[in-house]
Amino acid sequence: MTEPLRVLLADDQTLVRTGFRMILGADGIDVVAEATNGDEAVEAARRTRPDVVLMDIRMPGTDGLEATRRILTGAPGEPRVLILTTFDLDQYVYAALSAGASGFLLKDVTPEYLAAAVRTVRTGDALLAPAITRRLVRRFAQRGGDTAAHHRDLASLTPRELEVLGLLARGLSNAELAARLHLAEATVKTHVARILAKLGLRDRVQAVIVAYETGLVSAGDRT
Repeated sequence: MTEPLRVLLADDQTLVRTGFRMILGADGIDVVAEATNGDEAVEAARRTRPDVVLMDIRMPGTDGLEATRRILTGAPGEPRVLILTTFDLDQYVYAALSAGASGFLLKDVTPEYLAAAVRTVRTGDALLAPAITRRLVRRFAQRGGDTAAHHRDLASLTPRELEVLGLLARGLSNAELAARLHLAEATVKTHVARILAKLGLRDRVQAVIVAYETGLVSAGDRT
């Protein structure tokens, strides 16, 4: 029998936590702990070892961004982090994605989408709401900094892998990539997996960020 999916809720609003707990529970997802600030979230994540953390960004004391950084250290068996926000273009969300979060949700998400999102990131995929995520990355991704290191990483990619990464950053799904490149979807999945492995990236969200930060794609690019 498959073990129930285990979730940690981190939000300073009691009503939000209560509502999400009821929604997830009705879908067979266990809420194993709740936290009202970042310090509590880090402690609860270490104690309960959830599969997914639903993390609010704006909490008193240690915020969700710092908590995400402390939870996602690169150790094996880490949970996936889904960021909760009231705003669809929040600079802190971008920073959390850069820190390793697997996606973000608006707090007015529908019950069906909430449960589906948690299950999606648990399987190792990233939650890319393409239109919103592209806008967010375009707005906040900064050129400069240590981009030389990123460029050295990109140099390890084949021309086909660079092409796949560029289209991935524009929000294309695996099926859309397959149609655009006249490839089997399984072949596209292999290319994506190799890109993530070569660049040392957790998931598609981080791949999108790298594509914009290195200038492989830009805000003015079109699909």
